[in-house]
Amino acid sequence: MTAAPEEICLHVCVTCRQAGGPDDKALRPGAVLHRALSDALAQPGAPAVRVEAVECLSVCKRPCTIAVSGPGRWTYIYGDLDAEISIDTIIEGLRLYAATSDGLVPWRARPEAFRKGVVARIPPFKTSSAA
Repeated sequence: MTAAPEEICLHVCVTCRQAGGPDDKALRPGAVLHRALSDALAQPGAPAVRVEAVECLSVCKRPCTIAVSGPGRWTYIYGDLDAEISIDTIIEGLRLYAATSDGLVPWRARPEAFRKGVVARIPPFKTSSAA
């Protein structure tokens, strides 16, 4: 079953920060990225994606970090994103992800930041059906 684009979820680590970065959670690059993506995805013409803040994606050595997931789709985790300049790249990656039935975007078709920043690719959860 193919997931509808509005079922796609973008998880943004709001605790991400570089070493020595601000202690104030609202000023951390991950929180800045979350706010900017929430604003950008609320604009007309933006892909239909739910944005969720998460406290930690456990990729602390590669901030800023996001995860993209959807029912029946592969989940991708991307790191090394810049809160100031990665918004358009992330939105383009979301468009490509939404255009697939399974979340698998060919490597060469991904934005460069997604090719270089991929941390993990997690298979979709399979439910067993009664025979």
